[in-house]
Amino acid sequence: MNSTTFKASSFRNTLSLLLGPALFLLIINLSLPEGMTAEALAVLACTAWISTWWITEPIPIPATSLLPIVIFPLSGALGLNQTTSQYGNPIIFLFLGGFIVAIAMEKWNLHKRIALNIIHLVGTNQRKIVLGFMLATAFLSMWISNTATAMMMLPIGVSITMQLTSFSGEGPISAGNKFGKALMLGIAYSASIGGLATLVGTPANAILVAVVGQQFQMEISFLQWMLLGVPVTFVLLFICWFYLVRVSFPLHNEKSQNGKAEIESQLAILGRISTEEKWVLAVFAFTALAWLTRTFVLNRFFPELDDSMIAMFGAILLFLIPASSTQNKEKLLDWSIAEKIPWGILLLFGGGLAIALGFKDSGLAAWIGTKMTLLQGVSVLLIFLTIIAVINFLTEITSNTATATMMLPVLSSLALAIDIHPFGPMVAACMASSCAFMLPVATPPNAIVFGSGFIKMQDMIRTGFVLNLISVVVLTLAVYYLLPVVWHIDVLSLPAELKP
Repeated sequence: MNSTTFKASSFRNTLSLLLGPALFLLIINLSLPEGMTAEALAVLACTAWISTWWITEPIPIPATSLLPIVIFPLSGALGLNQTTSQYGNPIIFLFLGGFIVAIAMEKWNLHKRIALNIIHLVGTNQRKIVLGFMLATAFLSMWISNTATAMMMLPIGVSITMQLTSFSGEGPISAGNKFGKALMLGIAYSASIGGLATLVGTPANAILVAVVGQQFQMEISFLQWMLLGVPVTFVLLFICWFYLVRVSFPLHNEKSQNGKAEIESQLAILGRISTEEKWVLAVFAFTALAWLTRTFVLNRFFPELDDSMIAMFGAILLFLIPASSTQNKEKLLDWSIAEKIPWGILLLFGGGLAIALGFKDSGLAAWIGTKMTLLQGVSVLLIFLTIIAVINFLTEITSNTATATMMLPVLSSLALAIDIHPFGPMVAACMASSCAFMLPVATPPNAIVFGSGFIKMQDMIRTGFVLNLISVVVLTLAVYYLLPVVWHIDVLSLPAELKP
């Protein structure tokens, strides 16, 4: 970085650093708008500061997520006990348990075995290889972070590409290397799409569940989410694959023995499935099955059981079961894995939930709702389309979790103001936040495959823009037509129990 670039970057960072507290001071010193309490104004001021730092990142996002603990009590927005309690919300432990199970899969290479077997099963021509990679990536991303999934799939994809294509020019980038481009983008996009399918697939989903529980005392179960998330994931994944291999980078349909040989070689390196892998697979299957059957089977015997408790039980089992191949009584996991847990995401959860509680308890959410009554009578389908389009393109430059966290309390107020079910706009925003396909900075998987050298910026922008538009249409139709059917709700009207 030259001195001019460094100075420009330093200036932007300083400006971002000062902008947050400046907005806070500006808002907190305003005259109280009609109908707004002092606590609500304080929450608004604090949220402006936190949101500014989340978007511009003058300090790391997890560090910004600790800010509510300081400024909420000092400004009178929310008490210290109320604020800090949100960092121990049950949904955080659902994700923590999911992270631990995922780390066990990574430690014993179970995730790689699952991925390779899926790819091997699908087929060996170029189109089917891309499909196999996308199915494997999406499946893993349902349970493991999209970043870890993309990092694991990338070297396998590079190896396959090296076997199937010859390169010209400098490095692996060449105008004719359509297979490499389709495969790399397929890995990135399916890592994001797969996260839509389950509550632990992406933090935004869990944030939605927590906010709904906090604001409306309503539960969205693991199975309930999958009834919506899995069909949406399947449709988006198929459209994305079809567009990549037929339109954006048209591929031939011939079988490739090189690709098959490379997959078989990778499986041979893994060898026979180990006892440890079998145990981790058993714990994973037990946890997933318990999540899926809790509401209609397990709760009959254990009424207090919830998804967070199941996640933590699965995690604890991994610290109890011995690893048979070791001589020092090592378990499947030891606490040294705590270093790999993405604690920053958990802190972001806590900060977002503190903001959501502040919106509710201070009356800010209700006040915002009264200002949104102008939208009464506007087509609900148009409202969903607008929300999804705005969030979709906003997350190209902001964290999807931070975006969902900022928007969900506002959208719940919107729903109450125009007498529609809050699940509609909130689910719309949540799902849209996971569909950013245009820029490397939009999601970690995009950045990871861009760094591989196979993708040019114009490739990702051109392909991603079309897929963004497609995802806007698919998600709008899903929230408007599918959501009411699978969740047995009417998105066009506010439930009686939520009316003031």
